[in-house]
Parts: sequence; structure tokens; C-alpha cells
Amino acid sequence: MPPMTDKPLLLLVDGHSLAFRSYYAFAKGRDGGLRTSTGIPTSVCFGFLKSLLEVLEQLQPTALGVAFDLGGPTFRHEADASYKANRAETPEDFLQDNTNLVELLRLLNLPILVQPGYEADDILGTVARRGAEQGYRVRILSGDRDLFQLVDPVADIAVLYLGSSFGPRKDAPANEVGPQQVIEKLGVPPEQVIDFKALCGDSSDNIPGVKGIGPKTAIALLETWGDLDNVYAHLNAIKPAWRSKLEADREAAFHSRMLARIITDVEIPLDWEQLRLTGFEEEPVLTRLTELELQAFQRQVDRLQRLFGGTPTANAAPVATPEPLIPTEPEPAPVPVLEPRVIATEAALADLVDELLLHTDPADPVAWDTETTDLDPAKATLVGLGCAWGEAIDQIAYIPLGHREGSQLPTAQVLEVLRPILESADYPKVFQNAKFDRRVLLHQGIRLAGVVADTLLASYVLNPEGEHNLDALVRQWLGITTRPYSELVPKKQTIADVVIAEVAQYCGLDCHGVKRLLPKLQAALADTPALAQLLAAVELPLEPVLAAMEERGIRVDVDYLGQLSQELETDLQRLEEQAHAAAGQPFNLSSPKQLSELLFESLGLNRKKSRKTKTGYSTDAAVLEKLQGDHPVIDLILEHRTLSKLKSTYVDALPTLVAADGRVHTDFNQAVTATGRLSSSNPNLQNIPVRTEFSRRIRQAFLPRPGWWLAAADYSQIELRILAHLSQEPRLLEAYRSGLDVHRLTAQLLFDREDVTDEERRLGKTINFGVIYGMGAQRFARTMGCSTREAQGFIERYYERYPAVFAYLQGLERQAIARGYVETILGRRRHFEFSREGLGKLRGQDPDGLDLSQLKPDRFEAQALRQAANAPIQGSSADLIKRAMVLVEQALAPHQAQLLLTVHDELVVELPPEEWDMVAPLIRKAMEAAVPLTVPLVAEVRHGNTWMAAK
Repeated sequence: MPPMTDKPLLLLVDGHSLAFRSYYAFAKGRDGGLRTSTGIPTSVCFGFLKSLLEVLEQLQPTALGVAFDLGGPTFRHEADASYKANRAETPEDFLQDNTNLVELLRLLNLPILVQPGYEADDILGTVARRGAEQGYRVRILSGDRDLFQLVDPVADIAVLYLGSSFGPRKDAPANEVGPQQVIEKLGVPPEQVIDFKALCGDSSDNIPGVKGIGPKTAIALLETWGDLDNVYAHLNAIKPAWRSKLEADREAAFHSRMLARIITDVEIPLDWEQLRLTGFEEEPVLTRLTELELQAFQRQVDRLQRLFGGTPTANAAPVATPEPLIPTEPEPAPVPVLEPRVIATEAALADLVDELLLHTDPADPVAWDTETTDLDPAKATLVGLGCAWGEAIDQIAYIPLGHREGSQLPTAQVLEVLRPILESADYPKVFQNAKFDRRVLLHQGIRLAGVVADTLLASYVLNPEGEHNLDALVRQWLGITTRPYSELVPKKQTIADVVIAEVAQYCGLDCHGVKRLLPKLQAALADTPALAQLLAAVELPLEPVLAAMEERGIRVDVDYLGQLSQELETDLQRLEEQAHAAAGQPFNLSSPKQLSELLFESLGLNRKKSRKTKTGYSTDAAVLEKLQGDHPVIDLILEHRTLSKLKSTYVDALPTLVAADGRVHTDFNQAVTATGRLSSSNPNLQNIPVRTEFSRRIRQAFLPRPGWWLAAADYSQIELRILAHLSQEPRLLEAYRSGLDVHRLTAQLLFDREDVTDEERRLGKTINFGVIYGMGAQRFARTMGCSTREAQGFIERYYERYPAVFAYLQGLERQAIARGYVETILGRRRHFEFSREGLGKLRGQDPDGLDLSQLKPDRFEAQALRQAANAPIQGSSADLIKRAMVLVEQALAPHQAQLLLTVHDELVVELPPEEWDMVAPLIRKAMEAAVPLTVPLVAEVRHGNTWMAAK
């Protein structure tokens, strides 16, 4: 119960803090995130509401507000480009989940507090201060210690700290933090938190602080001198070791304090009546809870109404649930107890082999699983092998191989006995993520064959936006609760330290789950034959190709990268000197504040091309692009920024990822992107710049084995050819069939004349590719250096000249709205969900009957529609290159040449020079035959002694 006081309570919620905690509480566990039966992520919505209701029950506030970041740059980013630059990219499923959360909070009649140019912390600080002045007790719900600086016992402002979990105490959802608790957690009182961060920095926000000053030293300095200003006022009295560090980083300290300080006087309009909890309209809330399949809250609408300040009404009529594409998640059952055979003797192994030799039906494959000490197959030790040949609880075996204790057979002996089964296509197998197990076994000398199914890939094809880890799949499809890996394996140990009997249950459940899961996934695929064919013809054949490519890796010239790094450092210094000369004064090219002063005060450039921020005028990339041509210094600043980022991202980073064999072995992620494209990690080679001077220099670092060549093969205008095929635009079809220059043709049509300049052809090329990616008039104008009106005119003329393209792209938007998905050439689907308050109310209608001109999508819906128009083109390109990889790998099998990399629509092959004349035509033929189109596919293959030379 709230404390006895006459003052009303204002509860402020740090929206992003609570949303991210909700996401990572569920979505990043081994059991995967929460999702609806159609794949909509709901971890954020569920966790946020759960925690919020617990706090409301505890505190019973009178008023409430939820603050969010808007996502754009704030005055801190303008003051320091590196502020929060080390943050990982926000997961795509979080963004969708958070958008649904905001909509749900609005339906619950909860005020959303945002302000451009400021962070949620600044809004919370401002509203907290004003709320205290209005006579409220203020409590701020957050897991962010930055907010401790707002704690003020006189104003009655405290933080409700979530700690490391939703419930730090069993009897309370959050701990109230006052001055004493701040001291206990940070070592300083609230009024010193800002100066504390100024001295020791904050790595999570990329706030530098003073190098060499840690928390203990910062606390000691503040205990003695009180605040940062007084510390620097008494430098001579501070011991030399600390004084030298403070003197060296004086500017960084005060800059850090500015970044750390929460603003409490943001000009944000506030209506205190709107913050009062007054309840909500129940029917829209019930409808949205039903759509998000948040049954736990559907059953508690009366409780929600009471806690949000309303009066519960008679239950509304049940809301119809849409037909699910995949089954609604059953109520979880306890972890099943299985009866696996533990194979620890030669006789037991012989009996198991006799059993496995009976299973030769591809429709009833044996499920297999490996247990290892590491997630990197190259570093992993094989600890055990599991298999399940039936769905009964005793049709499972576990073979311990690498446990620290317990009776087990030698690994080499077991694998030699199993080799005829594991390496034969006559004995069909199913895995969950076969690529991993394939590579683990390859390091043991086993070349896996006969993989006829992969539950991870089947799930990905069915629902690319969903969660595909095994724990989530068996819970969703079978209602089975698995034992968390973290519970099985203690910290700082591996599965080799766990007793054999426990791992037999754990591994046995994985095999049992895969065995039971497969027929359900196959039945769902059978309902959409195109998806079943996509899995069979593209994804499954690609898996062993990717495994082989990962094993091969590609050689990297570390010495060259070291030299290039030094060269680029010289280039950066030269650019800096040239920029100083062009500006007529020295300045820090990395300081937004100094840049703002230089460009808009000293040089007097057009301020209308920028925007006002807390520390001056913005100098971000978009502003600098607008200023190009206005002064010579602009091009120098842009070049310096680009070079600096690429140097740190690639030139300095790649050598750290080279393995002992002198090669980098990237991980190709087959079941991650919603579009069907491959991604790569460790390192990410998909983001190497394309067709720039710098990309050529980076590609020079990639080498073949000594004496060999690298061949680079890529498609000509693949996405435009796909657009021509899908839209059946007559002019594009004829152009490609006749071998015309499509970019020149587009320029001719736009300018209504035969003779066009190279610059006009470039405009045609820009708009051709811009249409595919939804480029708007403003972006087109910046790219081409024309006015927005001229850009809009070019786009309108483009659609007039290519009406079938316009009709096709609009048709995709209508399909996304009416059907909830769009499809690639091979039938891969990308799903889209819209709010029932917006475009979602049109779900189920005839797509051809929708009039897009009458719709008014909000910002998020407009973005989704752009994705819908692009997805079939991008997804078809992904399907095509995947199919090409399979065909190229098959074509190269009799030769020494090997496929090493794929980057977008390019393949990289390593080969001996004597094979060039034979292999090059094979690669070209395989790529051009990947997927039949109504326009010809054209692939080009070149070779060289580096990747750059092959381009």
C-alpha cells in the first residue's frame, strides 16, 4: 500500500528502459521470445504491462506518464558524434514490438511523453520537477542509474529501480531508491552523480570521463572537494598521479558532465489533467489484446480498468480471433522425463547401430544432435551424440564421448562405427540447424550425408519473422517446456562438466523434440506448396554449401592492412590540414559544436540548410550533403568522416578476426533476415562498401592461396531484371531482351529525347534503383543535386513512362494490407501486420478493391508499405543468388576450384589458374540458369590475384 500522505502520487515510466528490459527478459533467452501464432513479437508488450501492473498495484498512483526517446539525434549527439555510438543496432523485432506497445498504451489512455531533440531522461527530469512543484510525490520507474541524479528527498522525488530483473524483491516489483540507496549503489549522493560520471565516464553511453580515473578515485575526489569545479580549482592540492590525468583530460571532464546532466527545463507542453488516470474504453483494448494473443491480460480487463483509474464494466462480447497461420502456443507442460539409452559399451553401440540400420525411409528420418563445449564449431570439443528414431520416450539414445567423468567409449571408436550411417544418404537424418552439427562432425573426420530435413530452416521458411530456436519451436508446436541451458550448465563450466545422465535427458529431449516437431512443420508447409518447394529446392541444398564455405574461409593479407592503416592515418592528417587551410582556422573535425560554429558563424553558411539544436546548428551527414558546393571545406569534412569510419570498421578490425590458418571464417546466417537474404557475422562481410574507391582498397586485402586466383562473379542489374519480370513492364522487357542500356533508356524517356549525356544517364540509373528501394523526392533531390520539385517531377514522369511498374508496386502495397503478406518469384513470403485502428481494419478485403489514394497511413505504416513494395524484389534476388550458389557448388565439385564467399549478388571463387578456361563458363552458366525469368539473366566472371583485381 502507498504511504499515508495527502499528496497525490505521480508515476513516471522510463518507456525505453522498461521496454528493453522486457525484450531481453524473454527474447534473448534460450527459450526464445514471446510471439503470436502469426509471428508477431510480444515480449515487450507482455513484460512491460506485467511490470507496470505490479507497480500500479503497489503504489496506486493518481497520475501517470510514459516517456520515450523519439529515436532521432538529440542535442547530445550534436555535441558529440560518438555519444552512445557503441550501442548495438536495435533488433528489428524489438522495433515492431515497441510500436505495438505504444499503440496499446494509447488505447489504455496513458499519456506518451516525447520531445524532439531530447532523450526520455530529460523529459522525465522535467516532468518530475514540475510535478513536484504541482504538489505531487514523484516516483520514476526505470532500470537506468543515470536517473539517480534526479532523486530529491526535499521535493519528494525518488526512483523505482528495476535492478537486474523484474522483481528484485519477492514482495515488490521494484526497489525505491532514495539518497542512501544511491550512495550504496554508486558511492556518491544524488547531487554528485553528474560529477561522478564526468570523472570516471560511462562506457554504456560512450561518455569518456578522465582517462585513468576510476569509480574509487572519483568517489575519493568528490568526498574531498565536493564537485567537479572545486576539484579543478584545487588541482595543486591533489596528488601528482591524479593531477596529471585530470590536467590532461580537463576538456573531456567538463564535456562528459554536459553529456551526463539530465535537463530539467525542457520546453514540453503539459496538461496535468491528461496525466490523471481515468480509465479506458474496453472494447478497443480487448480487441488489441486478442490480436496480440495476450490472453493473460484479456482475463484481467477489470483489474486493468481499476488500476488505470476507471470503473470496471460488464464484460464486453468476446472478440473474434483471426485464423492463425501456425498453431496458437499450447499451455506449457512440465519438462518431460524420457528414457534414453546411454551408450557406454561396445555391445550397446552395436545394438544401437542395428536399430538405426532399419531406418531408411526419407519420410521418417532419424533425428540427430551434437553436444559440444563451444558454439564455434572450429573450437568446439564433441561431448556427446544423441539420436531419436521414433516419438516414444524410449526411442532415444545418447552417446557420451567427452564428459570429464563417467563411463564412455573413445570418440574415434564410436565415430568409426557410426561412419557408415552418418556418411550415407541411405540413412535419412533431420537436425535442428544442421550446418552447426555438420561442421562439428567434419572436424571429427565425418562428412555428414543424408540430411533430408532441418526444423530450423522449415520454421524460417514458414514464418521468417518468427523465432526459430528449438526451445521456442517445441513450446509453440508441442507445448513442451525445455530445461534452460543456463540451468543445466553452471557458469564458467561447459556441458562436459555435467553428469552424463543429466545431459542424456537434455540432449534426448532435443532429439525427441525435433523428431516430433518435423511432421507438424511438414504438414504446415504442405498447406502452401510453394514454401515446401522453396525449402526443398533452395534452403536445404544451400545448408551444406554454406557449411563448406565457412570451413574454407578466405585468406587475408594482414601486412597489407597494417600498411593501409598507416596510409589512411596519413590521409586523415592530410585531409585535416587541408580542411584547416580551406576554413582559414584550425578546428576539431570530430566536434559537432566546433563544426557548427565554423560553418554557420565563422563562414556564414546558409543556416536554413540545417536545424537548431541545444548546442548550435546540426552538422550531421544530411546537413553536410545539403551544404556540398557551398564551401570547399564541406567536401573535405565529409571525406574525412567517411575515411575515419571505414578505417576503424574494416582496416583495423579485420586483422583481429584472422584465424591461425591466415584466413577469416565468417558465419553465414541462413535464417535471420525477414527478406530471405543471407547475413554474415564474425566478420560481417555483407557490409563491405560496394563500387567505391575504398571498397577496391579493402578488396585488395583478400587473397587466394599462393599461386591461385580469385574469381568474382556477379549479376548485371539483377534487381532491375527482377522488377521487369515481376511487373511485366513492356519497355523494360524489350530493353533487356534486346540488350539495350536500360539506364540510358530511362534517361531518354524522362528527357523525351534520344541523345542524353552521361550525367543524364546517371540520373536514369539513380531513379531506376531508387524506385526499387522507395527513394522519395527529397532523397533523390539530394543525390542528384536538384530541387525537390524537379525530383518529384522526374519520379512522376518515371511512373508515366513505366506504368506497369507503378501498377505492380501499388499492387504489392494492396496485397500487404489485404492479405498480410507479399511473395517472391519462388513463393517466399514476408508478413506484415497493421493496427486494427489503422490499415489493419482492411485485412481480408479484396486487394484490387482497395483505393490507396484514400488511405492515410501513419509513419510506421508508410514505412511498412515501402518494405512491402521492395520485399518481393529483394527477396527474389536472395532466392536467386542462393539457388546460384547451389548450382555453382555442384558445377565446381569435379574441380579444385572452391566457392568461398557471397556478398549481395556476387560470388567469390578460389581456383588454380589452369582451371580458369574450364571453370569460368561453368560459373556463368550456373548463375544464369538459377531461376528462369522472362528476361535474360547476365552474369560476369573476372579473375585476379586479389579480390580487387578480380573486380
